[in-house]
Amino acid sequence: MLDRRGFVTAALAAMAAPAATPTFAQNAAMSRIPAYAFSFPALSGDDIRLAAFTGRPLIIVNTASLCGYTPQYAGLQELWNEFRERGLTIIGVPSNDFGSQEPGGVTEISETAHHQYGVTFPIAAKTTVVGPKAHPFYKWAAEARPKEVPRWNFHKYLIGRDGYIAEVFPSAIDPTDTRVKTAVAKALAAS
Repeated sequence: MLDRRGFVTAALAAMAAPAATPTFAQNAAMSRIPAYAFSFPALSGDDIRLAAFTGRPLIIVNTASLCGYTPQYAGLQELWNEFRERGLTIIGVPSNDFGSQEPGGVTEISETAHHQYGVTFPIAAKTTVVGPKAHPFYKWAAEARPKEVPRWNFHKYLIGRDGYIAEVFPSAIDPTDTRVKTAVAKALAAS
């Protein structure tokens, strides 16, 4: 039986021990990679390279055309209009992962985002955001914030100027919510 000092010593030794599996080492290395290392195929066919936005805050949001939260496209556009001149970029990432609410292809996604809601910020091609086939950005985000992964459509990651997750906003928080605007303003003010 260990006394208190022995327990603390054993616990510290276990934490200081080198990683026993390559998976841990790979995860540790991945967590040091900034979001700017990733790219998404664009809805238009090109790539959306996050490196093009290095040093600028980003909101990465998984979207869907047939969701009760789909009207958040309008709020995201409003946020984009308010903060883009100061450096914010928003990237919509359509996904069919939740409730099969993004069943269509490029035409249907474009119709909803661009024509119905007037979105002008970049939209990625339909992407998997959860599970083993998730896009590398979403795997990276899940490793960085395992308790704050998307659980539904319109989950929002705010990436700070340093390229790491600054805030996470679940689906129910509207993009025009004061908490989102305050976090964006803070990210823009950071140097």
